[in-house]
Amino acid sequence: MDALLNRKLAAALGRCSYIRNSSLRLDVCSGRVVLSGAVPSYFLKQMAQESLRSVEGVEEIRNELEVSTARSQRSRPEIGVKIGA
Repeated sequence: MDALLNRKLAAALGRCSYIRNSSLRLDVCSGRVVLSGAVPSYFLKQMAQESLRSVEGVEEIRNELEVSTARSQRSRPEIGVKIGA
């Protein structure tokens, strides 16, 4: 069940054009989602969370995304969305 929810969440993040090239991680356990990684603004932090809110099976979202400056974001490779269980 968590694997299916992981795929749905990854697809939802992929559809959000604001955050496509951000370094994000999803951890899912029994409908509870922990969103972590780094984004360059508070707006993108909120957009990432909102893109997950309507996914069926999500009971709770804990948004642990860090907002980092553009300078520190450039030093990170763009790796897309990482999915972890």
